Amino acid sequence: MDIRKAEAKDLESVKNITSRTIQAIYPHYYPPGAVNFFLSHHNERNIMDDIDCQRVYVLESEGSIFGTVTIKGFEICRLFVAPLYQGKGYGRILLEFSEQLIAGKFGKIQLDSSLPAKEIYLKRDYKEIASYHIATENGDYLCYDVMEKKVSRLS
Repeated sequence: MDIRKAEAKDLESVKNITSRTIQAIYPHYYPPGAVNFFLSHHNERNIMDDIDCQRVYVLESEGSIFGTVTIKGFEICRLFVAPLYQGKGYGRILLEFSEQLIAGKFGKIQLDSSLPAKEIYLKRDYKEIASYHIATENGDYLCYDVMEKKVSRLS
C-alpha cells in the first residue's frame, strides 16, 4: 500500500472514488439537493485544478487506487475511500498521513466535516469551530461543520 501525489492520469480514479462515495453514503444523511451540491462541488475541473497544484494524494495498492485526500495548506479536503474499501482503516491511514504532513508546517489542522464523518473527527480530538447551512435546490439544505485540531509542529 502506497500514498503518492496524484497525477493527471489519476483524474478519473479520483473523480470516481469521490462521486461513488458521495452517491453511496451521503443520501443516508442529506436530502437530494445537498447530495447534488456535493457532487457539483467535487467536479472534474476542481479535482484537476487541485491535481495540477499538487495537492491531491491517492492511496493505492497493486495499481488500484481506492482512496484520496486533498491537502490545501493546513486544510484537509476531499478525503474519500471507495465504498467497497470502507471500514478497513484506509480512511484513518489517509487522515494520519494528512495530519503528519500538515503538522510538519503548521500548528493547526482544519477541515470541513460532513455529517457522516463528524464522529470520526471528534474522536481524533478535532473541535467544532463553526457550522454552516447552505440552501440548495428544492429548498434543501446542506449542513456542515468546520473543525480544527491543534498540533505540535514537527519541523
